Order: sequence, then C-alpha cells, then structure tokens
Amino acid sequence: MIAGRKRGLTATMCRELKRRSAIEATIGHMKTDGRLDRNFLLGHAGDAINALLVAEGQNLRLILTVLALWLAWCLQALQPKTAKSDASTRLHGFGISTP
Repeated sequence: MIAGRKRGLTATMCRELKRRSAIEATIGHMKTDGRLDRNFLLGHAGDAINALLVAEGQNLRLILTVLALWLAWCLQALQPKTAKSDASTRLHGFGISTP
C-alpha cells in the first residue's frame, strides 16, 4: 500500500485500512494511558509480557468505566421522585410559571 494513494484500492485494501485506522487510536491511548512507551522488562518475553499487561490494564479501565456508569444509573433510579407540586414551587421561585 502506498501512502496517499486512493485510486486502485481493492475492497480488501479499504477494509484493512479502516481496521488499521481504528486500531491505531487504541494503541495511541495504550501508549499514553497504559505506559506502553516504557518497557522495564528484559528481552522478547519481556516485550510480550509488557504488551499483555498494558492490554489488561486497558480492559480493566473500560470495565471500571462501565461499572461506574451503571452505578450512577442505579443511584439515579433509587432517588425519590419529586411531586409535581414540589417541582412547581421550585420553578415558581425562578420566575417560571407552570399550568
């Protein structure tokens, strides 16, 4: 594949380019957030172990984000609903009239 070349791309090449551009963003986040740029482990095995640990850290961050959103949703669902009259009096305090 030649950079900047648009004509003559097959469907397979287009699919590979889209996949690569999607993966590059994830790798960029792993380099900055997961500290993939520094490797303190020695040798080829150390490189592989470091990459696996960074990927696992990324997965844990995603899981924690989903759990935090779920917890916020649960807490919001458990909040008591305000009565219409209570909401009307609060809005009236701001100069908003309700029917």
